[in-house]
Amino acid sequence: MTLAHFVYIPGVLLVGIVLGWVMGGRAVQTARADREARDRARAARRAAEREQPRDG
Repeated sequence: MTLAHFVYIPGVLLVGIVLGWVMGGRAVQTARADREARDRARAARRAAEREQPRDG
């Protein structure tokens, strides 16, 4: 193996780790926003159900 391999391989691994970190962080933000929106919609539905009179 040449000296270039000792520089290239760790460099590629580092780039992969950084890209994974950034993309993973964005995915977490998106998932969190989706969950918060779903929770707000669920709370609104439950509040609307409480306000409606029940027949029965």
